[in-house]
Amino acid sequence: QVQLMESGGDLVQPGGSLTLSCAASGSISGIYAMGWYRQAPGEERELVAAISRAGLANYADSVKGRFTISRDNAKNTTILQMNSLKPEDTAVYYCNGNVFSTTQGRYLSLWGQGTLVTVSS
Repeated sequence: QVQLMESGGDLVQPGGSLTLSCAASGSISGIYAMGWYRQAPGEERELVAAISRAGLANYADSVKGRFTISRDNAKNTTILQMNSLKPEDTAVYYCNGNVFSTTQGRYLSLWGQGTLVTVSS
């Protein structure tokens, strides 16, 4: 079974930092692109950051200069480093990946269960 699971959500103060991790597991041979999304209560899910297999990254305008996405292909893991956090960053953060399933012989678009980030004093 192929799965994605994120972790690292927590309560932090404005201006603080937090690191989120997302790891793929199961019968996989690689991951094409991975990304982080977030969804605040009553709002639509939005893309925060994405990274290609080669390491090319792009970010939402609201997080540019504050967040950094990276990946470790050997570990099938992506990291979201969040700095200078603001209250408006509060949301459930979800990991998404295009994961190649060796069992099914194709890429699967998978979502993690989400991890809550709360930025508050």
